Amino acid sequence: MVFILFKWLALFSTFTSVPLHSTDFADNSMHPFYISVTEINHNAAEKTLEISCKMFTEDLENVLNKTANPKIDISNPKSKDQITKLLNQYVSMHLQIRVNDQPVKLELLGFEEEREAIWSYLQVNNIPSVKKIEINDSLLYDSFADQINLVHVTVSGNRKSSRVNNPESMVRFEF
Repeated sequence: MVFILFKWLALFSTFTSVPLHSTDFADNSMHPFYISVTEINHNAAEKTLEISCKMFTEDLENVLNKTANPKIDISNPKSKDQITKLLNQYVSMHLQIRVNDQPVKLELLGFEEEREAIWSYLQVNNIPSVKKIEINDSLLYDSFADQINLVHVTVSGNRKSSRVNNPESMVRFEF
């Protein structure tokens, strides 16, 4: 589903000459898309939540560089540890999850670059079951007033999805 959306947006961009993402507003005819995708999967066998977040590399780099010293280049990192630390801090501040009315601690496992996007991989341990999940997803809201975040949650093969538009950030699902 996530890849279908990105392919559709790429196709739309190709045929309409409107870039998926642009900060060049000189002719005022372009409309940028600011979007992130968060996938959450409950792994009952491992008793974990497996979380992946996809954000445009340029957007993520810009937001991380607001606090980075020295500035970072995610595509050509001088220090992957610095990027990991900044990413962990940023995601911890902008993605909070409650499972069965209890807050959980996200553990950043790593990240990878895929074309113009960064995938961040996180995990929450000791989650035997999920009856209710609340996600507060404000990723990139501090940079883009028109940011859209898509959230997909899969529990026992049952997938539920929602979209939150800045300033809304809360998503709730019951299984």
